[in-house]
Amino acid sequence: MATKSANVTARVQPEIKRQAEAILDRIGLPVSVLIDTLYRQIIMTGGVPYSLTVPKLPTRDSLTDEQFNAMMEKGCNQAQSGEGLSVDEAFAKIREGI
Repeated sequence: MATKSANVTARVQPEIKRQAEAILDRIGLPVSVLIDTLYRQIIMTGGVPYSLTVPKLPTRDSLTDEQFNAMMEKGCNQAQSGEGLSVDEAFAKIREGI
């Protein structure tokens, strides 16, 4: 087996790093092994081995009236039953995903 002697340095947001490393720790996968595996997949596939597309979110123009009304009714029912989030909670969740 070849000796590993090259370093990879990356700057990431501290909270993103913490969350990702906590998951890797739970599955017993060191970050160095993950990076090595990713690099090997890039070599084998000739590109990034996963999709880098932006998910298509539904817009009002892309929905039928029935689909739009069903979506609005679901949201209204969730709000009335207390399933919703406060504005602060919603923005905190959004920030977690950024």
